[in-house]
Amino acid sequence: MYLMGSTRCGISAKQIQRETGVTYKCAWRMFRQIRTLLSEPDMQLGGATVEVDEMYYGGHRKREGGRKLRGDRDQKAIVVGAVERKGRVMARTVPDATRESLQGAVREFVLPSSTVFTDEYAAYNGLEEMEGRNYHHLRIKHEAKVYVMGQIHTQTIEGFWSLVKRGIGGVYHSVSAKYLQSYLDEYSFRYNRRDSGNLIFPAMLARVSELASLRPLQ
Repeated sequence: MYLMGSTRCGISAKQIQRETGVTYKCAWRMFRQIRTLLSEPDMQLGGATVEVDEMYYGGHRKREGGRKLRGDRDQKAIVVGAVERKGRVMARTVPDATRESLQGAVREFVLPSSTVFTDEYAAYNGLEEMEGRNYHHLRIKHEAKVYVMGQIHTQTIEGFWSLVKRGIGGVYHSVSAKYLQSYLDEYSFRYNRRDSGNLIFPAMLARVSELASLRPLQ
């Protein structure tokens, strides 16, 4: 846990295997257990502004006539994320990118009366009409090559997606859809404590202590 908490982007099970002499299977299982402790399922985001966006991870690129084409989104894992500007982030895998799934995640994690920024994706239509939430919904038109219009943009959450993709690609190389959520939990935990720099080990210990008090050993 100390080695995991003292690095900026995490540490691979393969490196722990080399440094400690345990088997790869043992190192991977320890890391998986630690990541389950970093989940913050009860987090509620709010305040003045919250950006919401979806990300597609994994899958395979197709080729046609020697040219690379965009990967088939049906093969990719889908993640929805929300972030407070200069605040916290949450990221959850969802079964699909339908209105029901994406807006369901917004309802679960974004407090009522928040100002929500998204792109023009149709699944976000009607977000401001969601019963009992009173969201103020503003959109940026990426398809028209508009990325910032005053305070309207989704660059914060897109920056987080970039951190996740670079981190997984650089440290873990690839992650299956089955275990993607645990890695999202780790990167969200790190992002939410980014002011601590590379030393988030005390925060990890605090989280373990908190969970132990809620779920005492039988």
